Amino acid sequence: MSTTPPPQALPSDASPGTGERGSEGGPLGWLHALGPQGRRAFAGAFGGYALDSYDYFTLPLTMVALAAYFGLDSGQTGLFTTVTLVVSAIGGAVAGVVADRVGRVRALMITVIMYAVFTVACGFAPNYETLLVFRALQGLGFGGEWAVGAILVAEYASAKHRGRTLGAIQSSWAVGWALAAIVYTLVFSFVGEDLAWRVMFWTGALPALLVVWMRRRVQDAPEASAAREDSAQRGSFAAIFRPGRDGAPGLLRTTVFAGLLSTGVQGGYYTLATWVPTYLKTERGLSVVGTGGYLTLLISGAFIGYLTGGYLTDVLGRRRNIWLFALLSAICILAYANIPSGANGLLLVLGFPLGFCMSAIFSGFGSYLSELYPTEVRGTGQGFTYNTGRAVGAVFPTLVGFLADSWGVGGALVFGAIGYGLAALALLGLPETRGKELA
Repeated sequence: MSTTPPPQALPSDASPGTGERGSEGGPLGWLHALGPQGRRAFAGAFGGYALDSYDYFTLPLTMVALAAYFGLDSGQTGLFTTVTLVVSAIGGAVAGVVADRVGRVRALMITVIMYAVFTVACGFAPNYETLLVFRALQGLGFGGEWAVGAILVAEYASAKHRGRTLGAIQSSWAVGWALAAIVYTLVFSFVGEDLAWRVMFWTGALPALLVVWMRRRVQDAPEASAAREDSAQRGSFAAIFRPGRDGAPGLLRTTVFAGLLSTGVQGGYYTLATWVPTYLKTERGLSVVGTGGYLTLLISGAFIGYLTGGYLTDVLGRRRNIWLFALLSAICILAYANIPSGANGLLLVLGFPLGFCMSAIFSGFGSYLSELYPTEVRGTGQGFTYNTGRAVGAVFPTLVGFLADSWGVGGALVFGAIGYGLAALALLGLPETRGKELA
């Protein structure tokens, strides 16, 4: 057993894992409260997730060019996303175990290197089958980065600010998305489509620079690390599937319902993230620059949504925040997919609330999943449930792809709303964890 005092023993303005005092007042109080070590961990996780997002969005943004280059139909292009997300479940689960056994920072660097290497490899693919394999391997790193980075920061953050701190980490997804959209617009404006999609993938080498910095500057939260190392069950898949017995609570129920929650939210999200660019170009007839303009409001809404959702998950609680934005996201999808032809101005306006709602629901995930599991299996539990949700939720983009030829992309997007309904139901089996301290 660890002799490390529990987090509750720290002063209210101390930074968990460091014992350093920090001011919690003001709009950036959550950042000051992390302390110097926590802020470096925050920077590493923020940068890693932003670049994870950038590498992910190279595919949806170049999908039209890829389809033309390799002569693909909608089902084949949708399979790119499905394969990425299915393999990410394996990568995420493995990364969670690695994080519990060798530490959060080491696991984070491994995931960043993996998604960077195979994103670059995609740019050299000579045919559809090779690109599909490289994209699948990219998913191994993509699957683990968020879960490991979120846990790293969650173990530094105080219970009071954990929601908004992890919401800020989540907002880096919008930063990476925006960067990808900007680079896409520039590359496709100056380079022919047959080469432009390759250039986009080659820019995925950027994360290698982050790894060099993290190796020297970032470390695990000391108290959580000590508690993890003192446990003989760290990184155990068996532990997260153990049912309660002899009056002792187990984690099976938590794992099942957290997996369903993640499936619903990510099924809705990835349906939109994968197909909205294609929808704008093929059914709305927008040019490359026009598509970038429409995506600007969607991404701006996403960034603000992440920050707002992080704040609300601390104020309303984890479950209420997810319930609220599951409902609003479903409404936005239905409205977005049924805008009458010619009403592109309305399409532009609706992009902001759509991005806002479908992102705000994610803000509570980092804190909620971290709080549902004990320290010794926190990485395993969070990595498995979050990425299983990615894998099962990946069926949604594929269904849209196969239905697009008969229903149109806009009509098929309504499948995203079904995902958000599933997420709302899953919350009925999970407890509220706001205010929980992490060891």
